[in-house]
Formats: sequence, structure tokens, C-alpha cells
Amino acid sequence: MQKTEKSGTGLGLPQAVAGLVFMLAGFVALVQPWGLSSLQAQMLAVILVTLVLWATALVPGYLASLGFFAFVLVLGLTTPDLVFSGFSSAAVWLIVSGFVIGAAIGLTGLGARLAAVLAPLLGGSYPRLIGGLMVTAALMAFVMPSSVGRAAVLAPLGIALADRLGLVPGSQGRIGVAVAVAIGCNIPGFAILPANIPNMVLSGAADTILGIHLGYMQYLILHYPIMGLLKSALAVVLILRLFPASTTEASAPPVVAPAAGDTGAQLRVGLVLLVTLGFWMTDSLHGINAAWIGLVAACALLLPRFGVVPPQAFRQAMDFGLLLFVAGALALGALVNSSGLGAMLGTALADLLPIREGAAFLNFMSLSLMATVTGLFTTVPGVPAVLTPLAPDLAQSSGFGLETVLMTQVLGFSTPLFPYQVAPLIVAMQLSGERPSHLLRIILPLAGLTVVMLLPLEFLWWRLLGQI
Repeated sequence: MQKTEKSGTGLGLPQAVAGLVFMLAGFVALVQPWGLSSLQAQMLAVILVTLVLWATALVPGYLASLGFFAFVLVLGLTTPDLVFSGFSSAAVWLIVSGFVIGAAIGLTGLGARLAAVLAPLLGGSYPRLIGGLMVTAALMAFVMPSSVGRAAVLAPLGIALADRLGLVPGSQGRIGVAVAVAIGCNIPGFAILPANIPNMVLSGAADTILGIHLGYMQYLILHYPIMGLLKSALAVVLILRLFPASTTEASAPPVVAPAAGDTGAQLRVGLVLLVTLGFWMTDSLHGINAAWIGLVAACALLLPRFGVVPPQAFRQAMDFGLLLFVAGALALGALVNSSGLGAMLGTALADLLPIREGAAFLNFMSLSLMATVTGLFTTVPGVPAVLTPLAPDLAQSSGFGLETVLMTQVLGFSTPLFPYQVAPLIVAMQLSGERPSHLLRIILPLAGLTVVMLLPLEFLWWRLLGQI
């Protein structure tokens, strides 16, 4: 029996939170507190409204982005070039190629065929499927430097396996599969230097601003045992607990294998994927951005005769609303930095946090949480751009080495509190055909467990390694 919706005119928690933030935004715009200029106050007001709309999903994400674009331009807060800078970002075009690759894998039945091969390994039970997808995604992060690219390959495969197990769209088990793919393609990658965009932003900022080169193995040893392996294991436990699938659901009859007539198209898609993966894995040799490699692959899959994605399927595969959301998130981070609000936020947090020399654990936790809070306003890719220039001052006040201060950023930006902070999480859910809002049920408890369990373990691990 279905539950009936509550009647009445009372406001729910999201509406109440949004109302408070809207009032705060109005206060900021009118009063210009904290030494803000008129331009900065108006910018902060628009940013606060946009963030709360993304976080509460009171309106679709693309509508919040459109409103952000419109108000920033109408108020003359910055130039159109900066407002629409997200559309020139490699991340947006990597998403476009991801949609095409995902459509090709699904249309040709390649995902179902691969699922039939992997079913004996991953499809014996629902826990094995969730754990297997997490392990597969984590391993892919070592060879594929794009979380969206990993999702484009793995999401259709995961859904095909879910179909074989009888996990229907909208069911708890199907949502669990989608969430496992999204988390697996993103969270473990934060612990591998070239695997996610924020890692590379941090590496570039450290080299450009401070002259510090972050080594691959040093980064991996510091972060992967706990923030990669243990955090992935925690995510699997949470998914199995919060999105359980019954035994009868997981043992449903498998779907019919794809017809032999699809073999030619599947071979072409497989060839394009192998070449694409080869270029993605060797990006350190040729230096070509993963997004541009993905675009070449998308063009090949869209070609008449050779390609497998016809125009109508391309239009259906593309989610322009998602592109608007991602472009808005990227532009918001750029505006926070260009307006000076990012530097002010970082300085204010540094002043508020109880950082003092000699209090190693307190300083460690403070710096990590500082990066987490910053990501709420800048989105995750903007955290290194805001905090890296502050690293020398933070090192002096905390007594930590400069590299140690930089590495605490990773602990913070790898612990998002809302899906909007990490656009590839949203993309992975869209590719799996489930609502991104389901991610919140995993992200918040995972962040809580990270703070109370994983960060103290990470502190002990760093102390054992002599990093602190």
C-alpha cells in the first residue's frame, strides 16, 4: 500500500533552509557586511541563492544555472566571457563524449554482451555486484584519467548487469548499482594523482604558485590506503545497507543475450573504445587532453556508415540540462576566485579555525575540514585554486610542512557533502538512468564516517610515514 502525501501548506526542511539563505542573501546584498565591496556583496548574494537551489533541488539544476547566468549578467557583475567559461571547459566536452560513448555501448548491445561475460564474476549476488563494480571502477582509475570517461564505460555495463539480475528501473537494487558506479568512478580517484580534475588542479597550482612538484607515488602512498581502499569499502557497506535488494529480486531470470546481427556494430564500438582507452592511459606520453580524445571517439561513433549512433539517438542521449548545470558549477567556481571572494573565504576560515603550532591533530582536522567547507562555495575543482595561495601562511601557523598543508586539501575536497560539488557524480547517475538526488543518501553518511573514522586514521598513517 502506498503512502499518501501529506496535505497542508507547511514548509518542508528544504524550503525553510532556502528561505533562510534567501534572507541572508538579501541582507548581504543590501548591507555589504564583512568589508565586502558592492560588487562582491551582490556576487555573494547570487552565489548563495544558486548554491542553496542546487543543494535543495527546489528547482531543476539547469534552471538554477540559467538563473545564475542571467542575474550575474543583468547586474553587470562580470563579463560574459567569464560567465560562460564553463562551456569552454574540457570537462563539459568530456561529458558530451561520455554521453555518445554510453549511447553506443547501449544501442549496439555491447554492454549486455560484456555483462554476459562478467555475470559469472559479478552477478552471483547483489553484494557481489556492488562490490565488483566498486573494485572495477577503482582499478579503472589507475589507467583512465577521467572520471566521466570511466562512468561512460562502466555505467552501461552496470545497468546491463542489473538487467540480468532483474533489478528494474527505480528499484532499490537498480539505484544501488547506479550509486556504486557513480561513487566508484569518482571517490577512489581522488587518491590517485592523475585520475580526477581537482587533483591535477592542485598539482598545477602547487607547481605554478609554490614551485612544489607532487610525486605520483608519494601522493598514492599518502592517500590511497585509507581514502581510496577503506573509503570505497565503507561506500559498499553503506550502499548495501541503504539500497538493499531482496534475494528474489537479485535472482530473477537473466535477459536474452544480444542478437548475432549486432556483432559488427559491437566490434566497431569495441575498437573505438580500445583505441580511446589506449590514448587515455598514455596521456603522460602524448599530452593530449582526455576531453579531446573523447571528442574524437564521439565523432567516430557518430560517423555515417562506420558509426553506430544515429542523429535521433544522439539527440536522445544528450542531456542539455545537465550540461547547463555543469557549466554553471564551473562558472560559479571561476567567479568566486576572480571576484576575490575565494581568497576572503579562505582567509576567514583560517582565522576562525583553532590552528596553532604544537596541536598537530587539531591542526590536521582543521585544515582538512577547511577544504571541505571551501568546496561548498567553490565546488570541488575550485578548492585548490582558493587554498593553495594560502598554504605558506597556514604552514607557518600550524607548524606543518608546506607539502603536508597541500595534501590536507585532498582530504577535504574528496569529502563532498552535496552532489552538486562534484559534477561527474551527477553525470554518472544520468548515464545510469537514475535520479542524482539518490546520491545524497550515501554522500552525507560517507562524509560523516570520513570525519569521525577515516581522518583520524589518516592522521595516524601520515604520522607513521613521517609526514606530520
